[in-house]
Amino acid sequence: MIQAARTHAVTVADVRFEHVREPVGLGTATPRLSWTTLTETANWHQTAYEVELTGQGGSEPTVLHIESDDSVLVPWPFAPLPARNRATVRVRVTGPDGAKSSWSEPATVEAGLFAPEDWSASFITPDWEEDAQLDQPCPLLRREFDLRGPVRSARLYATALGVYEAELNGNWVGDHVLAPGWTAYDKRLRYQTFDVTGLLRPGRNALGGVLADGWFRGRIGFDGKTRAVYGNHLAFLAQLEVTYEDGTIERIVTDGSWQAATGPVVSSSLYDGEVYDARLERHGWSEPGHDDAGWRGVRTLERDLATLVAPDGPPVRRIEEIAPVSVTTTPSGKTLLDFGQNLVGRLRVTVTGEPGRQLVLRHAEVLEEGQLCTRPLRTAAATDTYTLRGEGAEVFEPRFTFHGFRYAEVTGVPDDFDAATAVKAVVLHSDLARTGTFSCSDDLVDRLHENVVWGMRGNFLDLPTDCPQRDERLGWTGDIQVFSPTASYLHDSAGFLTSWLADLAAEQGENGVVPFVVPNVVPGADSATAAWGDAAVMVPWVLYERYGDTGVLAAQYDSMRAWVDHVAGLAGESRLWDTGFQFGDWLDPTAPAGRPDAAATPGELVATAYFARSTYLLARSAEILGKTADAERYQTLASEIRSAFQQEYVTGAGRMMADAPTAYALALCFDLLATADQRVHAGNRLAQLVRGGGYKIATGFVGTPLICDALTSTGHADIAYRLLLQRECPSWLYAVTMGATTIWERWDSMLPDGTVNPSGMTSFNHYALGAVADWLHRTVAGLAPAAPGYRRLRIAPVPGGGLTHAEAALRTPYGDASVNWSLSGGELTVEALVPPNTTADVLLPSQKELQVGSGRHTWTVPLATDDTARAPLSLDMAIDALMDREDAMRAFKDLLIAYMPEAAAYIEDGASSAPAGTTVRSVAKMLPNGEQFLVDLRERLVALEAASS
Repeated sequence: MIQAARTHAVTVADVRFEHVREPVGLGTATPRLSWTTLTETANWHQTAYEVELTGQGGSEPTVLHIESDDSVLVPWPFAPLPARNRATVRVRVTGPDGAKSSWSEPATVEAGLFAPEDWSASFITPDWEEDAQLDQPCPLLRREFDLRGPVRSARLYATALGVYEAELNGNWVGDHVLAPGWTAYDKRLRYQTFDVTGLLRPGRNALGGVLADGWFRGRIGFDGKTRAVYGNHLAFLAQLEVTYEDGTIERIVTDGSWQAATGPVVSSSLYDGEVYDARLERHGWSEPGHDDAGWRGVRTLERDLATLVAPDGPPVRRIEEIAPVSVTTTPSGKTLLDFGQNLVGRLRVTVTGEPGRQLVLRHAEVLEEGQLCTRPLRTAAATDTYTLRGEGAEVFEPRFTFHGFRYAEVTGVPDDFDAATAVKAVVLHSDLARTGTFSCSDDLVDRLHENVVWGMRGNFLDLPTDCPQRDERLGWTGDIQVFSPTASYLHDSAGFLTSWLADLAAEQGENGVVPFVVPNVVPGADSATAAWGDAAVMVPWVLYERYGDTGVLAAQYDSMRAWVDHVAGLAGESRLWDTGFQFGDWLDPTAPAGRPDAAATPGELVATAYFARSTYLLARSAEILGKTADAERYQTLASEIRSAFQQEYVTGAGRMMADAPTAYALALCFDLLATADQRVHAGNRLAQLVRGGGYKIATGFVGTPLICDALTSTGHADIAYRLLLQRECPSWLYAVTMGATTIWERWDSMLPDGTVNPSGMTSFNHYALGAVADWLHRTVAGLAPAAPGYRRLRIAPVPGGGLTHAEAALRTPYGDASVNWSLSGGELTVEALVPPNTTADVLLPSQKELQVGSGRHTWTVPLATDDTARAPLSLDMAIDALMDREDAMRAFKDLLIAYMPEAAAYIEDGASSAPAGTTVRSVAKMLPNGEQFLVDLRERLVALEAASS
């Protein structure tokens, strides 16, 4: 009986509002609701739900019954919430048998401030003049006030021009880092809401704020010179609203009555680091009764309060601390810490010493000749300096900067300083909930996936950046365009990316051009570039696909349409976008040095392919939103672009005029080929190119996320696996074998000899090329969305590459889903978990597709293996056949290098440059001492055959 109760119990959990985990100060009066249902009952689905609302003050609950199977982002069914209003919601659901669940636990939501009239505070800035083109001390701002009675609740609404931390009665308010984050400040400035009830005292109180340059006034961009992009004056906006037990409300706001002074932060720069002199600390400055002699006044700044918006996603926080895995001494005698992981954050140091002793902390991602390699940082100093006050143990952690690093150098410490215990790395990033995991039987692939995770963590610091360490750290649109599917699996990125998309739309020109960095702080960035500007369409579509959010399509629709219309104007009647600069297949490893845009696939082909794809997705979005006329118009346009692409770039048989892997990947993945026969031909040719290239990467930012899908979808999963598992450069696993713990910007950011690529554009933390992880999740493990938000799953693992098991687990909007497969004795066993209120399409190798409902499922099927005996190794083998034996090909190359290095360089680029059918023996004829080469090679091949028998 107990087991039966467990089996049939239905529970509603995780009631949530919009995409916000902490719904205090929400920016909408009608927040959409989501919940998950927990039950072991197989095939359970929802037929109706009830929502109970209890308003502020404990008013009588209102209950609404709604006949619907929806449980994700359902419309708010009650009257809009007024600003500041707090309400509690409970949900219960009805199953297919008519049985109702118990009520969920209460979930509370609190509205923020919606309109300028909700604010009575003004922005204030210190009443002194500063040169915004130079580093300046961080100002402190304070005000004291009295409370007149017992307090029921208190909220602090705050933001800044710059970055800030608030203090109340000597306590930090909240745990946010670098608030309010980075947005298109002149159009959208986020404010934060804090519950500070517990920080207030009876009687006298003090409220303060610390300001720093951050992105607002600090050095930003990659010319090394640009400062004060958004303004010359830092400013603080704070509105403390105190509700007394008698129901009356008092507001303490920033105005002309506040005071200002400088403090211990002598300077703070995101790129260059922080200088902190503890001797300048003003003890008790944010507490009542502080001696304010010498403090100066403030002045108010005019600012359009209509630009203030509540956050859509989580703040940046201190996520974890990491101790050094080793402490060594550099050849120059400096203390060097290795944290074992390339991360983003800063150091926390505990030190004791005499007044005036100065600690210097330097950071870098890699070493060169045993020293910090800071060359890739370009002009970013990435150096923090702390001057001791000499009062016992002192703890220093910079407050308004961050660095990308694995290694840190510490100088100026006392002789008894124990770096192994006194220093921690504090990891910073947006506090995104982890939702997806992956593992398999190959340790290197697991490390690759972990590198993708860390790359995302480091570059999702308030907005999606390209890199976190050098003088750049910008919101490059192309990077997140290709990475958004992976991001949406690994972490709950919906609110985070919704916020960034609002900035994209805000920065979009009136002509529809999307800057290639958002927010736009780079002169000349407002030029139309394919794949980068297409983020305006592709990223909203990913959020719809992965989270079932039609709201983001509605919010971004005008932006999506404006982009497509602009490109349509550039293409004209030809429907070919073949003018203007393009980044193209950026960082294709075959591109000439110094020209990362000069890829094997022409930029105009990339541009037209993306034009077709974005137009098609815009048509789909219009259809979903009920915009029938737009849907028809853009579907027609998409068909015209597709036809133009075929006529210009594809032969009748299906060969691309640009005979390069990215060209085929685009045509196949964006459905730009006219017939099934063309797809087969294109897939075969792509497989030939990859095979002929020695299974090495020959794609850049555009082609890399698509190539494994293109191969798999055309029956060449074996080739995709060979590409995935390649260890020679360029490849995904090359970096892993070189000790990488994040994804690199370049395939060869570190050269095989351990030296750093000499290019001025070499990052060791750049997530774009890690977009292959989405293929790992969907295809290797076999867990993908078959309907928006995973309302229907696709379970279709494609085993290969010698893997014996793989697993993917994902917290979908409907609940936990997973796929786990293993191989044993010629059988494939697949275990799957399908969340309640969802179904799944299941396609296993050599089996018919089937549909299943929610619950746990297990299937065991025979797995066809290639039992065909491999052709024996011989001197008459064709080079392309030899490539199918990785060990034999390596032996051939090594020997070739020994006999004729220049010939080795020729063959190192792959067999694609050798005529079809070229044999080992025919190559030997071109070598001096070719007969001896054959004798030596025969010995090696015989040894390999013996070892494999």
